Amino acid sequence: MKAFLILEDGTVFEGTSIGSKRDMISEIVFNTSMTGYLEVLTDPSYAGQAVVMTYPLIGNYGITPDMESKKAWPDGYIVRELSRMPSNFRCEGTLQEFLEKQDIPGIKGIDTRALTKILREKGTMNGMITTNENYDLEEILPKLAAYEVGDVVSKVTCDEAYVLPGDSYKVALLDYGAKNNIARSLNKRGCEVTVYPAHTKAEEILATHPDGIMLSNGPGDPKTCTDIIEEVRKLYESDVPIFAICLGHQLMALANGGDTHKLKYGHRGGNHPVKDLSNNRVYISSQNHGYVVDDATLSDEIATPAFVNVNDGTNEGLKYTGKKIFTVQFHPEACPGPQDSGYLFDRFMKMMGGNQ
Repeated sequence: MKAFLILEDGTVFEGTSIGSKRDMISEIVFNTSMTGYLEVLTDPSYAGQAVVMTYPLIGNYGITPDMESKKAWPDGYIVRELSRMPSNFRCEGTLQEFLEKQDIPGIKGIDTRALTKILREKGTMNGMITTNENYDLEEILPKLAAYEVGDVVSKVTCDEAYVLPGDSYKVALLDYGAKNNIARSLNKRGCEVTVYPAHTKAEEILATHPDGIMLSNGPGDPKTCTDIIEEVRKLYESDVPIFAICLGHQLMALANGGDTHKLKYGHRGGNHPVKDLSNNRVYISSQNHGYVVDDATLSDEIATPAFVNVNDGTNEGLKYTGKKIFTVQFHPEACPGPQDSGYLFDRFMKMMGGNQ
């Protein structure tokens, strides 16, 4: 069945439908990872977005047990070529079957490199995937212009708290759209991890006397999370060590008077170089974000830059002055991507043990 990808600027790509046949409107973003498509599909940070994979062949090892949450979150999926015959000893099915089961509309057979160039030159924009060959551009374009991602954190967070047992430090993990490997990375270091819904009050968390608090990744514009920002401010005022990733990093900055802005087309992929300013070493990181912290809006009395993006100079992490708090924009738990920055979990362990 034919399918069409219609962009907000009026550009139309024609391809073949994959996954669900329903119409879809979403923000169109691209990811440059060569592998890890299942981790991308099950990353809650993609809620409210349709993902373009720039690597030309997707699905060649099928569906494996490498899911980062219980379901897929992107609104749509866009690929050049979809593998029809996956080959892997862990394969449990095809990507096409997975998209159908998860009710995710998709399109294959389009020039994803050309599409990515448009998104890089004009910036991230909204789009529609439809199988209707009689589509009306005059009717669709105003709908695309009006689409907003909205509050997606409430959509992706867990319904109730749960615990991963451990015999070491007690960590409270705020689930703003957390990937499973964040909790696993702490748990395999011996931590008892209690995962809390995003809107949990700070008082409830602090009443359990955790040794550390983790603020997770998540989707959407951080400035829409006004009630969460208020709770993060209360956590900041405590003396509990805090480690924050991606959206959590942005929320901590906003809670302390900082500002964020939307990037032209975001950072999404597994090959982004970041420099650790404490040792001047460069690490390759996994990233998925469309917003960044303007570190110049935070005085040195509040926080100082800890990491910087080597490609464009944007902020990739902060260390909070006089506090046991550090935050990063990238994903030290990888999944998918390099494991270069996994040492940050060890730094958090030392911080909980009383070392800076």
